[in-house]
Amino acid sequence: MASVWQGAVLGGILFWIVSASYLDVTRKLRSLFQPWVSHHVETQTSVVLKIQSYGSGFLDALFSGLSCVVSVPFYTGFLPLLFWSGHGKLARQMTLLMAFCDYLGNCIKDVVSAPRPASPPVKRVTATKDEEENALEYGLPSSHTLNTVCLSGYLLHYVLTHTQIQGAYVTYLGISLAFMLVLLIGLGRIYLGMHSVVDVLAGLLFGLLILAFWLTVHEHIDNFVISGQNVTSFWAVLSFLLLFAYPTPELPTPSFEFHTAFNGVALGIVAGVQQTYHQFHHGDVPRLFSSEMSVAVFAGRMLVGIPTILTVKFCSKALAKWIIPMVANTLGIPIKSTSYIPTLNGSAALKKTDKLRQGYFQKLLSRHKAFDVDTGIRFLQYAGLAWSVVDLVPSLFSYMSL
Repeated sequence: MASVWQGAVLGGILFWIVSASYLDVTRKLRSLFQPWVSHHVETQTSVVLKIQSYGSGFLDALFSGLSCVVSVPFYTGFLPLLFWSGHGKLARQMTLLMAFCDYLGNCIKDVVSAPRPASPPVKRVTATKDEEENALEYGLPSSHTLNTVCLSGYLLHYVLTHTQIQGAYVTYLGISLAFMLVLLIGLGRIYLGMHSVVDVLAGLLFGLLILAFWLTVHEHIDNFVISGQNVTSFWAVLSFLLLFAYPTPELPTPSFEFHTAFNGVALGIVAGVQQTYHQFHHGDVPRLFSSEMSVAVFAGRMLVGIPTILTVKFCSKALAKWIIPMVANTLGIPIKSTSYIPTLNGSAALKKTDKLRQGYFQKLLSRHKAFDVDTGIRFLQYAGLAWSVVDLVPSLFSYMSL
């Protein structure tokens, strides 16, 4: 039964990739929505300028700090600590939800390809390198708003259903805090000149829809990850297909790179948890602030874990830079590299692989432009990092009595 629904899911995605490409779905959707969104972004410039007229150094720091706290890099650094603190279910659910939000949000961005508020006249406040990269993406929807709605909403749901903290007062307080955080994030994105009102409202709407969907399927997904059949192989193929299902934007943006990284993280987490659930991630593992895990032990875990995962990330990248080009050349796949391998020239790679193309597979690939190996390198790099978070590092903790 499991193989039937897995095959149906993968087959459905493959059918969508082929049919959407044949029917040119992305371009048609863009022609439908882009003019409407662009018009609202332009007409709402006065609203952004009005909000920015109240600017001050304090508000710049406040909203820039809040944006960093709910950014993808923050969650990337925070989630490993959540795993190591003993809250495995919450950590893996938030990781997969983050990957889901990141994929859908960036897909919508690149399908619509709508601009951010024009700067000038709008002042763009980019206090960090991460914000500078975000500014290169398209506008609608606001990813910060979407992610905040989903992750704060799921965290609230988890606290109310999986802890001893109960009661109408607690529910009211939790909802109020989540609402206030979303409001501040949305207002901050407009104040910083990163988004228009329509972008924030779209982020709010899509965030609520994604959260509602996730709350209906999260238990099924978690049960599949920890005890399903063909989990790692299914997720590997799913991750591979999602790379090709991603829409092509009007102009290149960093959105696809961000998705690729979190797509790899999701695969690494799923593979590692599925392999070691009964050793390190079951419901009875020691948790922070309990008698089994003191603050000193958790600090020791961080001192061991953080350097380990950074080392694995570096080694995974180096290994991928060696293996992927070698495999591609062996199979006759035309390749290029935009940043990771400067010496790899797309045209030279094409000439080299021309000699290797002898079968139908190679002829089919030769019709495609050179594949960017940076995608595969980034994917494997982050998959290796995530695997080390839930498999290698907990093994070290066990060995070192941490």
